Amino acid sequence: MVRIVKKPDERRKEIIKAARKLFREKSYADVTMAGLMKSLNIAKGTIYHYFASKEDLLEAVVEDLMAEALEKKQALLKSSRCKEMGALEKFITLVLSGSMVEENEEILESLHQPGNALMHNRLLGSFIIKLAPIYAGIIKEGCAEGVFKTEHPRECAEYLLAGFQFLTDIGFYPWGQDHLARRVQAFPSLIETQLGAPKGSFSFLAGE
Repeated sequence: MVRIVKKPDERRKEIIKAARKLFREKSYADVTMAGLMKSLNIAKGTIYHYFASKEDLLEAVVEDLMAEALEKKQALLKSSRCKEMGALEKFITLVLSGSMVEENEEILESLHQPGNALMHNRLLGSFIIKLAPIYAGIIKEGCAEGVFKTEHPRECAEYLLAGFQFLTDIGFYPWGQDHLARRVQAFPSLIETQLGAPKGSFSFLAGE
């Protein structure tokens, strides 16, 4: 039987793809390196050459999801439809384009495991830092158009993204529904204030 030799990058991507499927189908506790090796029909030494532990593998999977989410948002803004929009409409379109959490809830739930708290914080911070420039670019456009008013587009984007994520993520703290509802109702006004946007621009976020 001919032994198939794959390039390191190709093999790594193959492992991550298979791991994404397993983390989506099973709970974090039920996913094992042995199970992954079996599904890929690869040797123990092969998988541990790329990932030292299940935690390392989960981190690689989430990083892959983050890169995919960023690519989707960048592609959206480059689309002919978005190019014809003003900054406010672009900003709203980006907000409504969906989030990584909505599409990968089962996988990201693994980050809420007690032993993964530091990884959770690190990955979230990394994602916000990478996502913020995309929103900052739109905010700058809005300032030039006169629809937004802020002297700090990048920092404004970072504060909004970090604030929303932390204050609605029960993985950081088991917020009750009353806490979440109160914050959701306040977000439109807070976003408008930070951006200097017209009143009512983001009222749809509170279901109004």
